[in-house]
Amino acid sequence: MKWLSVLPQQCILLMTCVLMALEAVPIDIDKTKVKGDGHVEGEKVENPDTGLYYDEYLRQVIDVLETDKHFREKLQTADIEEIKSGKLSRELDLVSHHVRTRLDELKRQEVARLRMLIKAKMDSLQDTGIDHQALLKQFEHLNHQNPDTFEPKDLDMLIKAATSDLENYDKTRHEEFKKYEMMKEHERREYLKTLDEEKRQREESKFEEMKKKHGDHPKVHHPGSKDQLKEVWEEADGLDPNEFDPKTFFKLHDVNNDGFLDEQELEALFTKELEKVYDPKNEEDDMVEMEEERLRMREHVMNEVDVNKDRLVTLEEFLRATEKKEFLEPDSWETLDQQQLFTEDELKEFESHISQQEDELRKKAEDLEKQKEELQRQHDQLQAQKQELQQVVKQMEQKKLQQGNPPAGPAGELKFQPPAEHKVGDAPKHPPGGDQPLPPGHVQEPAARTDQVHP
Repeated sequence: MKWLSVLPQQCILLMTCVLMALEAVPIDIDKTKVKGDGHVEGEKVENPDTGLYYDEYLRQVIDVLETDKHFREKLQTADIEEIKSGKLSRELDLVSHHVRTRLDELKRQEVARLRMLIKAKMDSLQDTGIDHQALLKQFEHLNHQNPDTFEPKDLDMLIKAATSDLENYDKTRHEEFKKYEMMKEHERREYLKTLDEEKRQREESKFEEMKKKHGDHPKVHHPGSKDQLKEVWEEADGLDPNEFDPKTFFKLHDVNNDGFLDEQELEALFTKELEKVYDPKNEEDDMVEMEEERLRMREHVMNEVDVNKDRLVTLEEFLRATEKKEFLEPDSWETLDQQQLFTEDELKEFESHISQQEDELRKKAEDLEKQKEELQRQHDQLQAQKQELQQVVKQMEQKKLQQGNPPAGPAGELKFQPPAEHKVGDAPKHPPGGDQPLPPGHVQEPAARTDQVHP
């Protein structure tokens, strides 16, 4: 059972770790009434990936902790500051032995996983003498000095790391999107340089035409305004716009009935507005830009409504926001096509960085080509030496044959021919009594007669 389906107050911790049980709002399904029933007991709710590199470890720790009755009770009364300050982490000393044992096992698995990642990275760089303990310091979501047991400090570090990383997550996404847009413009300009004047003008005209076509869309309502919410109420929920009620709307779109509108539930409210601007079938509409637009809408609503900055909207916060003047008379909302995403100076700096990277890659390629040529030269040299040696051996064998010497084997060893066997009746080549010829001046003594009779 997930925290959100059991204890609504536990949303605070899940928010901190972004481990809330979430599901997308079915925009295309009409809802004519608010269901007061909670989630069915044991019903599986899919959790979205937080985007953190330790996402699975984070989820597993949360799943184990929620099985402890004492920890759940303490969590009911905890607020966001108690969680962030580490006060809740000290309650870990009071959880059951079984839970602590399971947490110890999870931590050992995570440390082993990180060490494996470090080794793979170092091996790819052909580094030796890896100090895993020192390299583990770069991971701030666990206590690397104690790799075997899960302590209160581990829970405290995990919460703080997740909070910090997720606070910077949106900022990182914005930066990546900006780079994406600058790269698009850089590649477009580089492509234009390859064209002649006539083709370049045609491409410029096509580009301006597509920009104009993309910008020609219905009015986009201000996110979180009454007009925007009433449009969802009417078109997505199938309800009478004249009967719009903020409290009913909140309960209708609190999909998991946890008493909060989380970030994903808010983003689902903007689908109708985004469909006015972006169509995946249109060449001029970029779906990457659509997701950036969705992110900006959600951030704007959170900044306006989320009073305590816990990344969750309560019913009280939502109703308070509907009483503001901005809810009834909002400013116009500028879509991405109406904004300057980067300056010309930023683009030049970006292109300079790209040029520098290209120069470095070009230099590496040249160095690799030189190394290849040097290896080829050494290979050719060795082949020439091998052929020369083979020729010398061949000449030596021919010379030995001419001199009557036995030929040499492949390794230079002499090949001796075994003596021929004499047939019966053949005369011996050497005189009887020995196989060797007599020295000069010596006379062969006659062989003793076998039929001589001795006294």
